[in-house]
Amino acid sequence: MKVAHIIITLTLIGIIAGGSLSLVNNWASPKIALNQKAETERAIFLVHQDGKNYEQLNANGFEVYKVYDENKNSLGYSLVYSGNGFQGKIKVMIGLTDSLNKITSIEILEQSETPGLGTKILEPPYKDQYKGLTPVPSIKLVKGIPATNPNEVQAITGATISSRSVVNIVNEGISKLRESLNKGAAK
Repeated sequence: MKVAHIIITLTLIGIIAGGSLSLVNNWASPKIALNQKAETERAIFLVHQDGKNYEQLNANGFEVYKVYDENKNSLGYSLVYSGNGFQGKIKVMIGLTDSLNKITSIEILEQSETPGLGTKILEPPYKDQYKGLTPVPSIKLVKGIPATNPNEVQAITGATISSRSVVNIVNEGISKLRESLNKGAAK
C-alpha cells in the first residue's frame, strides 16, 4: 500500500511540475522571440549606423538583411553568422558594403568566452579593428605584431582562440553570403 501511495504522489508531482513548466514556456517563448528580434534590429543599425530601414533576405541556412538609408539607397548587408569559440558558440552580426569588399563593423550578439580574456572580443580595441577592414581574399589573424595590411586583425593576447574564432566566423559567413548572392539565392 505504501509503494502505491508513493507512486501516486510522485506521478501527481510530475504532472503538476510538467504542466507548470509548459505554462511558463508558453508564456516566455513569445517574449524571448521579441527580445531576440529587438536585439537583432539594434545590431543591424549598429553595424550600419546610417541605416534607417532593412529587409530580411531569403538566404539558405543563415540570416541576412539588406540595409537602406532614409532615401531607400542601399548601404549593404547585415549578416548574422555563428560558429564555435573557446567556450561555446559565438554569434556575430557583420556589416558589409554592397560589394562585400569592405566591413563596416561587427557586433558580437552571443558569446560564452572566458571572462576577462575571451570576453575582450566584446571590447572596442578588438571590434574596432573590423571597421573598414577588407575581407578580400579573407581576413588574416596576426599574433604579437600590429596588423599592417587592410585584411589583418591583431589577436587578443591570452585569447588567441577567441580572436581566431571571430575571424573564422566572419570569413565563413562572408564566403557563404557571396556564394548565396552569386547563385541568386539571397533575395
